[in-house]
Order: sequence, then C-alpha cells, then structure tokens
Amino acid sequence: MILDSKNLIYKAVYHGARSLIEVFASLEVRGWENIPAGACLFAANHQSMLDPPLVGSSLPREISFIARRSLFDNPVFGFVIRACHSIPVDRGEADIGAIRSALAALAGGEGLLIFPEGTRSHDGVMMGPKAGAGLLACKSGVPVVPIHIRGTRDVLPRGSLYPAGSARIRICFGRAMSPAEYDPGREHAERSLESSRRILERIKSLPDYADLGL
Repeated sequence: MILDSKNLIYKAVYHGARSLIEVFASLEVRGWENIPAGACLFAANHQSMLDPPLVGSSLPREISFIARRSLFDNPVFGFVIRACHSIPVDRGEADIGAIRSALAALAGGEGLLIFPEGTRSHDGVMMGPKAGAGLLACKSGVPVVPIHIRGTRDVLPRGSLYPAGSARIRICFGRAMSPAEYDPGREHAERSLESSRRILERIKSLPDYADLGL
C-alpha cells in the first residue's frame, strides 16, 4: 500500500507509526474494499492512543482526525498533529468551532476519523455512545465507515506512556453506512445520540479475526 501525499510530516508520521506498530505487534487489516473515495466518516472503537495512527497508517489516503485540545498544549507535538490535519476539540461540551471545522473538512471531500465512544475504554470493552459522531454524520450526510480495532490496548493500554508488550492487532473496515442506516430523522428527540448508537452497533457487529480463525 502506497500513500499518495505531498505532506512530508504526514508521510513521516504515517511510516513511523507503521514501523512502530510492526516492532511491537503483528498487524492484520481487512476490508480495504469498503473504503469509499471522497468525504466519509471513519468511526472506530477506541482502546489506545495507538488507534489514530493505526487507522491513519492503514489507509492509502490522508485523512483528518478529531483530537482533544489538551494534546495541542505541547508545542512540538501540537505542531505535528496539526500538520496531520487534527482538529482540536474540548471534550465534555458542545465545541461549535470544532464542529464547524470538522464539517468543513467533510464538505471539502476529506475523510475524518472519530470515536463514537468519545474516549478510550478502560478495560477494552466498548462503552456507550456520545453524540458527537452522530451529530457530524447527520449534519454532513456522508457515508460512515465502521471500524473494529482489536489488540492496541494490549500494546499500549490507557495510562501507559510506553508499550506494555507485543500483541496481535486486527483492524476491520466494514461496509460504509448510508444516511438511511444511521440517521433516525429530524423528528427523533435524540437524533445525534441515536445515530451514534447505530454506528457503534455496526462496529460491534463486525467480525473479530479470532472468530475467523486468523
């Protein structure tokens, strides 16, 4: 797989992340045929800080990312993730600026990674949905690609700054969801949250490689 990009920082992070993952884990990716061209939301379960670079380094195209604002406090790291199209967001509140930036990226034909759970799981078990993913999906009307990630928590669990050991990482890109599949409609009292719930349920339905005997 070759990344088509002229962004040198993005390419460096892309290849660096892939190399790091290959040192501490074996990586299996399935479902590339389900990735659409143009604007789409990539929606994944969230186990580890490795998840964003893992998804980014598994795609042949540049994408944008939603990242909590505190990650931009470090000048060097903040510069790098901004160069990699990361959009800062204040968690726990309606960040209108972040929503507008994310919708602008989608309107410009970009792919955008978001985690419907809102944050990393403490124990690897998927948590309940937050409204953010559904809000962006319903307002943009773009396809949503569900992604199931397994194994990143074994390499870098929440609270760890260094890899805890080696593991087998599996990532599965599911068939893209159309608006008819994720959007309950304007009349729904909790439209965004219900949309996020539907997206998360699709992620949960994706096959686990262990069940496939891989």
